[in-house]
Amino acid sequence: MNETLHDLHRPLGDTGLTISPLGLGTVKLGRDQGVKYPNGFTIPDDQAARALLDLARELGINLLDTAPAYGRSEERLGPLLRGQRQYWVIVSKVGEEFENGLSHFDFSAAHTRRSVERSLQRLETDHLDLLLVHSDGNDLAVLENTEVYPTLAALKAEGKIRAFGFSGKTVDGGLLALRDGDCAMVTYNLNEQAERPVLDYAAAHGKGILIKKALASGHACLAPGVDPVRASFELVFGHPAVGAAIVGTINPLHLAHNVATAANVIRTRP
Repeated sequence: MNETLHDLHRPLGDTGLTISPLGLGTVKLGRDQGVKYPNGFTIPDDQAARALLDLARELGINLLDTAPAYGRSEERLGPLLRGQRQYWVIVSKVGEEFENGLSHFDFSAAHTRRSVERSLQRLETDHLDLLLVHSDGNDLAVLENTEVYPTLAALKAEGKIRAFGFSGKTVDGGLLALRDGDCAMVTYNLNEQAERPVLDYAAAHGKGILIKKALASGHACLAPGVDPVRASFELVFGHPAVGAAIVGTINPLHLAHNVATAANVIRTRP
């Protein structure tokens, strides 16, 4: 099953971005504290990280998901991606900072702008393709009572970001985020489907959807003999709004298996 995603790239809503149906999440390139995975892991060195990125590209992945809250992820990706910027759609975030093992949040205009400028510098690029707000869980308060969304709209007008949106935790947050923005990143997997109304709204309004925790962070449990990856992707790619699912593996075999399975699911969909 030597499947790739090269011919399965698709639009992300009406953002104008064309993305692979799987994106590579890079939290494990920069942070190994306070992450919710069933097994411990070691942050890969530059050689292993470069090999993983090369493999992702070979398999037809063009979407990379990073964030300031992912420890050293952004500052490592900058040098690792030198000379390759045109091949990648880069998603980063704003709002959450991770320092000394703890997260804190800042959604002010000044911090938002400073954070985006820092991401551009670390990633060695003049624009970010998509910038998402890293919610603290109080989705509506963040969207209605802070300056983060208007600031992102201004940064988009300035050409520093191509599109913006919200990575939240509630249906109401997701719906408001899509009304005023371009994209929402939502949790949708075999264990959690409460945010499905956000996907339905996106499908009706031409908005972008990225799925986080598509594989339930490695926790999905099913009947014996059922491949949890395949079952997860059948659910996720069964919804017309879904642009891509973000997978965070640093294991090359897992990545190749995820790609082959996703490609097969998408190609054989009725």
